[in-house]
Amino acid sequence: MALTESDDERRLFTRIFFDAESVLAQGDKAWSVQLIDISLHGLLVETAEAAEIDKTALCTVSIHLGGDVQIQMQGNIVRQRGNRLGMNCAGVELESLMHLRRLVELNQGDSKLLERELKALY
Repeated sequence: MALTESDDERRLFTRIFFDAESVLAQGDKAWSVQLIDISLHGLLVETAEAAEIDKTALCTVSIHLGGDVQIQMQGNIVRQRGNRLGMNCAGVELESLMHLRRLVELNQGDSKLLERELKALY
């Protein structure tokens, strides 16, 4: 299902379409997932198979950027459409946040927009 124009207008955080090896983990379970997009506020992934995710429990997504560099984001699944899972960001460590900020900055090309999004987090 595509986003409507009004959804895009209300969006405070720019989505970055990005392809990276990613893993979704919850408790002792882990699934390889396809990252569809990411923002400072959350992400959208797709599972290859139906994943039994507890939507009331925190989960972690690890996004491998190359070498030892990765972004780890904790959050809750806020929506599911088929095998696509939308997760909000409930926590991210400083090093991961710096990698995420750089990724967003490189893809936006507008430092003022990035600063506005960072302020919206607080």
